[in-house]
Amino acid sequence: MNSRIPAPNRTRSQAFQQRAERFFPGGVNSPVRAFRAVGGAPPFVERAQGAWLTDADGNRYVDYFGSWGPMILGHAFPTVVEAIERAARHSASFGASTAAEADLAERITACFPAIEKLRFVSSGTEATMSAIRLARAATGRKIIVKFEGCYHGHSDGLLVKAGSGVATFGIPGSAGVPEEIARLTLALPYNDLPAVEAAFAAHPGQIAAVILEPIVGNAGCIPPAPGYLAGLRALTLREGALLIVDEVMTGFRVALGGALELYGLDADLVTLGKIVGGGLPVGVFGGKRALMDLLAPLGPVYQAGTLSGNPLAMAAGIATLSYLQAHAAEVYPQLEATAKAITEGVATEAARAGVPLTLNRVGSMWTWFFAAGPNPGPVTNYAQAAQCDTAAFGRFHRAMLASGVWLPPSQFEAAFLGTAHGETEVAFTLAAARDYFSSVE
Repeated sequence: MNSRIPAPNRTRSQAFQQRAERFFPGGVNSPVRAFRAVGGAPPFVERAQGAWLTDADGNRYVDYFGSWGPMILGHAFPTVVEAIERAARHSASFGASTAAEADLAERITACFPAIEKLRFVSSGTEATMSAIRLARAATGRKIIVKFEGCYHGHSDGLLVKAGSGVATFGIPGSAGVPEEIARLTLALPYNDLPAVEAAFAAHPGQIAAVILEPIVGNAGCIPPAPGYLAGLRALTLREGALLIVDEVMTGFRVALGGALELYGLDADLVTLGKIVGGGLPVGVFGGKRALMDLLAPLGPVYQAGTLSGNPLAMAAGIATLSYLQAHAAEVYPQLEATAKAITEGVATEAARAGVPLTLNRVGSMWTWFFAAGPNPGPVTNYAQAAQCDTAAFGRFHRAMLASGVWLPPSQFEAAFLGTAHGETEVAFTLAAARDYFSSVE
């Protein structure tokens, strides 16, 4: 921490953390919240409004993780809150069909032509797990190709060389995943098309699907190389495998139609989450009609969920997507301009201080990678990301948090902003960065 920045009072947060550790492993319900990768004690959030979080001790922070992506309109966006309140008056759950499910589905399919039919679930993990099961049933094959550093939830077969908290804690996979299941997943380097060609050659007629984050967000933000996504689409078509594009993070984030729109890509199956639920738990898997009709009750692939299509999540999602669709012409250029000002501004302050840093950004998601040596190179895959100076990132994170800027507490997680971030937040963030880098020796 910058010694010139006084440590904020977090007495209540620390007491809450001690209490939480009595009940939860590490005191948390998701590992990266523990701040183990960056040091220091995690603040406990009490409320949020717009671009700002307030902790239990009354400290305020500009929020650059946005509940890990969903809060594209900012916290407590009025129309979203009103929609949730209206829905809650009729009950929080029915376990039966509602018209709102098709209302939200209609908005999703309008933005994602690759999704002809879909299913709602309660999380991104459920969405990717279900898409994998569907791909195996459709192809009659068992092997899945994924990419190092890409995180697709915590189902067994997708934790092999995953990103997110797995990368943060340096875990190659997860205990409890049987080797027999792990062997059915081939983890390949991202942005390396020849490696995928070689995998298909080594396993002819055995690969059911290739699943990827089109823009990696769980090893830090890593964009696809030119031609990479198109090459994957061509390979899967040639080999009779399915292409599953995991847009849980990028859907409605990098464009109204996600990375598929941004890069002109088609897919057999698509997974969504985060923004789709307007901050409430939701996941989506969908794709070509013939594939989705393999699901029960029409076909032999079983998938179910008591809270799937939850009315509160549907209401929040409809309100969020309605706003984005109506205001897309203003929203996405605004997000681009704000993200550019913040990310390049911080990178400039680092350069002035001689701190080696690589900036990766696509729209309103980004990562500042702190280089381990004096000459930062590009970060195009997980192996390169893993070489970064996580200790330097930790120092930066602690100093920024002390100054009132809350970044994702890991070098291997993308940062996000929303429409609530404006000139005030830009100036506040750059002042904090300038103060930190001016003190770096």
